[in-house]
Amino acid sequence: MRKKRFTKAKTTADNLERRFDEGKSVLDYFDAEKGMAVRRITLDMPEWALRDLDGEAARRGIARQALIKNWLIDRLDSLKERKSA
Repeated sequence: MRKKRFTKAKTTADNLERRFDEGKSVLDYFDAEKGMAVRRITLDMPEWALRDLDGEAARRGIARQALIKNWLIDRLDSLKERKSA
């Protein structure tokens, strides 16, 4: 009789976001040597800003966190472009 091999089930971006939002670890799904180091932060914002962020995230069909990361990275990239010009 063959032994069963247990492998980690494949997951989707939505599953990873759900697990992250629930406070569960998602690090097992990533190879740290291949990706960049990630560090968790806490960000305090006014309620009106969160409502606006949630509305824009819903319009785009992405999570609030993904929207914030995209906007911050876009802004940092544009600052780098201006400095190198």
